[in-house]
Amino acid sequence: MTNLRGPILLALAALAACSRSSPKPADSAASTRITASGALESSAAAGASTTPTKPSCPRTGRWALCSVETRLTQSGFVVRRVSGEAPRRAGFSVPPAVYTLGRTRLEVFIYPTESALTADVAKIDTVIAAPRGARNPWLMIPTFVRSANLAAVFLTDNPTQAERLTLALTAGAPQP
Repeated sequence: MTNLRGPILLALAALAACSRSSPKPADSAASTRITASGALESSAAAGASTTPTKPSCPRTGRWALCSVETRLTQSGFVVRRVSGEAPRRAGFSVPPAVYTLGRTRLEVFIYPTESALTADVAKIDTVIAAPRGARNPWLMIPTFVRSANLAAVFLTDNPTQAERLTLALTAGAPQP
């Protein structure tokens, strides 16, 4: 009987070690690592409490400027908002937000509803992004993009960039 005592105690110790519950939830983003000194270090204790969380953009199924900026950045564009007040554009009832994407220019019109955008688009020649019968107010033929409550006018002579921007915005606004 004395020969079985050692293996039984070892099996009980292993069983007890395996059955302990972890103090952290299993789906936690925290990680634990062993430092050079042999001590355990938890990333949850080290960085999570000191890093401020950025408020997320609303996921309502409608576009917001923050979701446009996020989508364009995810699509590989270098997005810079132009400071100052943007010029009002004939045919658009809302003022644009103006961005530079590298050497190109993008004007984004965010409407409160799709129906408000539809009312404006009905009066616009989308080939030149201006009221029907008007002359082209842009320096070149623009790329006109419409998606949900967003209209955008992209000024570029690069058809690949125009396609990238169109695909990024027509993929749709972030859904709830």
